[in-house]
Amino acid sequence: MRKEVVLVTGACGEMGQALIQTLSERGAHNILALDVNEIPPALRARCQVALQGDILDQKLLDRLVAEFSIPRIFHLAAVLSTRAEFTPEAAHRVNVDGTLNLLKLAADQASWLDRPVKFIFPSSVASYGLPDLETKAHVGAVKEWEWNVPTTMYGCTKLYAEHLGRYYSRYYRQLAARPQEETVDFRSIRFPGLISAYTVPSGGTSDYGPEMLHAAAKGEPYACFVREDTTMPFMAMPDAIKALLMLEAAPRERLSRQVYNVTSFNPSASMIYRLVKAAFPEAQITFKPDLKRQGIVDSWPVDQDDALARRDWDWQPDYDQARAFDEYLIPRIRERYAGN
Repeated sequence: MRKEVVLVTGACGEMGQALIQTLSERGAHNILALDVNEIPPALRARCQVALQGDILDQKLLDRLVAEFSIPRIFHLAAVLSTRAEFTPEAAHRVNVDGTLNLLKLAADQASWLDRPVKFIFPSSVASYGLPDLETKAHVGAVKEWEWNVPTTMYGCTKLYAEHLGRYYSRYYRQLAARPQEETVDFRSIRFPGLISAYTVPSGGTSDYGPEMLHAAAKGEPYACFVREDTTMPFMAMPDAIKALLMLEAAPRERLSRQVYNVTSFNPSASMIYRLVKAAFPEAQITFKPDLKRQGIVDSWPVDQDDALARRDWDWQPDYDQARAFDEYLIPRIRERYAGN
């Protein structure tokens, strides 16, 4: 008999680790964690199955279809924004071809289960692309259907993956002799920059916020790679996990779309600097903008309009800017590096 599991790809990433911890604390003991890197023992202990493998490995995915019943998929594996610009072709393979593989796996699973498979996909603020700072300041918070002209490979792949999810939900095999009914219940969130107290960021262009915090707590100097006036939306990691699970649990009839914005607060880089310096007065932080990375952040909106998520599935962040820094980030990051 095939074991029923919840599949989490990208299990070792910032979001993957936080999601698996939350799922296990809520009583989900049937997690199948998958990552291209070796899964650490502490994370492995929270999972029923932990596999090191590549989402581009079709033999591995065929094995998952054969051995497991998978009614829910959280597809978190991706090459992030900065890293994707150095290896755009590799990023495309992972972020597009890998997502296509997982969507096909979901469709195959739906045939076994005789019901749609929920497919939860984290998209990104990088799906937007604004042409200049004047436009960015003028438009303010963007809606889901506005400015979908990304300037990075990461943003392009996220936007394309959203369309792939829509296709597999509504149009997959539409010309077949016996068209399949809905096989994939695709739901996606466009996240702002995410800040975690427990994992060190790697490869994201919004990482200047968390990098500033972690460096200050470790007592290491940090040169911020964006201007002081740079402003974009952010969210504390617990709220990101809350949003994923809220959208996954939302009744289908309440959802008016498949891709939703969520956000929480949108400080400038200088505001993050002031908050960090107030907590760590000895922090050595300077601003040394990297013109290329700065250009990417400048193309992202100053804020995201999440009114539809609030209306359709009662989205509301737990952490505004003050609570995120005062109650979550600063005390827990301070504790993390207390021995330094």
